[in-house]
Amino acid sequence: MTPQGPPTKPVSARPLRLGPRSVAALVLVSGIGVIAFGWPLLADADSGLAHSADAPWLFAALLPLLVAVVVATVADTGMDAKAVAMLGVLAAVGAALRPLGAGTAGLEPMFFLMVLSGRVLGPGFGFVLGAVTMFASALLTGGVGPWMPFQMLAMGWFTMGAGLLPGPDRLRGRAELLMLALYGAVAAFAYGTVMNLQGWTYIGGLSSGVSFHPGDPVHENLVRFLAYCTATSLGWDLGRAVLTVVLTLTVGSTLLKALRRATRRASFEAQVTFETPDGR
Repeated sequence: MTPQGPPTKPVSARPLRLGPRSVAALVLVSGIGVIAFGWPLLADADSGLAHSADAPWLFAALLPLLVAVVVATVADTGMDAKAVAMLGVLAAVGAALRPLGAGTAGLEPMFFLMVLSGRVLGPGFGFVLGAVTMFASALLTGGVGPWMPFQMLAMGWFTMGAGLLPGPDRLRGRAELLMLALYGAVAAFAYGTVMNLQGWTYIGGLSSGVSFHPGDPVHENLVRFLAYCTATSLGWDLGRAVLTVVLTLTVGSTLLKALRRATRRASFEAQVTFETPDGR
């Protein structure tokens, strides 16, 4: 009988790494997003500032770029169709969670799922997951409008940020949950702030202390914008942040384990390999 060596151990699943093609695709789509959100701050007083005019163009550019991120990530990591199918399942779950809070006082449970999914999937697929989830939820709730492509970008950044957090291979347990909860709280405020910028530049009827003044210096408009955020959305953002923290700390550990188990079965980031005593 041939003697058998010690038991072999499969390599555990890890978040998807960013390859050069994934980085290029994400930089391109993020650059377009920054321009789309920020161009009104640099526009003169005679410019048309309604995002309803540029939203269709942004949406038309966003969809092929999302496909490009997926293709680049698949090419860089060698994933199979099961991984893409898992992305669709998570997007469907996230879209179903959004109506549960209906945005009441900012209580939106989908945000904590995006944080944990981004941590497990990595930044590339995390960005696509966030954007696709927001698109699906808009179709589900009837929230289709000029704000939708901006929501897709903001949620993509939100989820991608979780995938960029440190220690994806080593940090586990309570320390990881605390880090994700802190990120979720900060990013919840950031999401609300970015979306405020999308609408603030063309909302009329505000007091002069918080309204946007086209053509004014950027720093003066930013001071008014901070006042606008404080006066209008701080409570909503706080509710979103608190719920994200609570759900992350209470059910985050269980969900992280389930997501990591699913990624292993879906062949995320490569193949199972085995080690022998001589290292071959």
